[in-house]
Amino acid sequence: MQTSVLEKYCDARLPWYTIYPTVAHFSTVVGAEASEKWLQRLPVNESVSLYFHVPFCRSICWYCGFARSITRRDSPILEYLAVLRKEIELVAAQVPQRLPVSDVHFGGGTPTLLEPAQFGALMELLRRRFVVSKTAAIAVEIDPRTFTLATSEALAAAGVNRASLGVQSFDPIVQKAINRVQSEAQTERAVEMLRQHGVMRINFDLIYGLPNQTVQSCVQTATTAAAMRPDRLAVFGYAHVPSFKKNQRLIDEAALPDSPARAEQAAAMANTLIAAGYRQIGLDHFALPDDELALAQKAGRLRRNSLGYSADTCHKVIGFGPSAIGRVGDGYVQNEVAAGSYSRQIKAGRLATSKGYCLSLEDRVRAAIIERLMCDFEVDVPAICIAHGFDPVPFLGSPERLAMLAEDGIVEVEKGFIRVRQEHRFLTRAVAAAFDAYLGAPL
Repeated sequence: MQTSVLEKYCDARLPWYTIYPTVAHFSTVVGAEASEKWLQRLPVNESVSLYFHVPFCRSICWYCGFARSITRRDSPILEYLAVLRKEIELVAAQVPQRLPVSDVHFGGGTPTLLEPAQFGALMELLRRRFVVSKTAAIAVEIDPRTFTLATSEALAAAGVNRASLGVQSFDPIVQKAINRVQSEAQTERAVEMLRQHGVMRINFDLIYGLPNQTVQSCVQTATTAAAMRPDRLAVFGYAHVPSFKKNQRLIDEAALPDSPARAEQAAAMANTLIAAGYRQIGLDHFALPDDELALAQKAGRLRRNSLGYSADTCHKVIGFGPSAIGRVGDGYVQNEVAAGSYSRQIKAGRLATSKGYCLSLEDRVRAAIIERLMCDFEVDVPAICIAHGFDPVPFLGSPERLAMLAEDGIVEVEKGFIRVRQEHRFLTRAVAAAFDAYLGAPL
């Protein structure tokens, strides 16, 4: 890829467009009262997804950009679990009746720091307060370094059928530079334990753009990961924002690759995984041909939500725990980010929503356009606009930006149908940004 094109369009500050508008535009105008109202209006015959944020880890990974708390003790986790259970009760009291659930995701942090009995009891509570489908996708994020046989047994007994393992890199030099030393054997053992207990659907998370990372080490990591045959891999670009995440200040900025090197690493990992039999899904996911993501992409049903690419067809997500984001009713809601503030709200018998966003009809149109671009690398703008009752002309993004993208050979545009060229898919975020009405607007 030409360096000049990369320098022009490869802006690390561009949103990843997992949701639109982005969290940066959430407002405190939307709080607990709006959240209650939206929950009460949820259709009782439509399935919802549930997301649980468990913000605890045993040690800090310097690259991490998520809300988390480091603890060597179990007491904070127990206290949090009690609050989480109360939040489940508060939410269940708002909805008209037991809602059907088709997707459950436990993220973090490290959700598997919950003791086996605690996790089992939490799933029992969910099944009492919601109608969790027998075919529901129940996924848990795992740190292989702290994963145990007892936890593996508990996950299977609780109905977990997908596990997402944090790997990032198998290169010992890179691992040391990010304070996450994790052997291949630890990862392999976690995979074996899960499969032995019937949790057959396995995801890996990998990262490029880390300190001291090279194309060669990226290829080696992808090769080692593919040999363990996970069903899916997410290959993310490291976002270095030390002004927002203090732990990232521990990373040596001089050891970080520049934009052309990052692009080369991403391409090398993609080529390695594709050669190993995986299909590229959207911008940064890879899946075996028979995985739900690959099937959803083939059928044009691929979705993008706050967790990334998904085959989940639910339009409603209820988030639990500090910083959790949900989409209910007319917009997005986010819980208090600080664990202390979150706990105080729940203990007082109030939902912990701290901010959110009420979607306008125009927002929905732009979100649909951006989602199709991020999922399919192409979009029929007039078709989406007409389906929403809008005139397509004003929605052809920023005319200047689209014209510039077309002139530089990034996209092809014909009668409102936009396609990102194969060799420039790495720049899809820059194309999506042409439809972002809030990009660059004051917050």
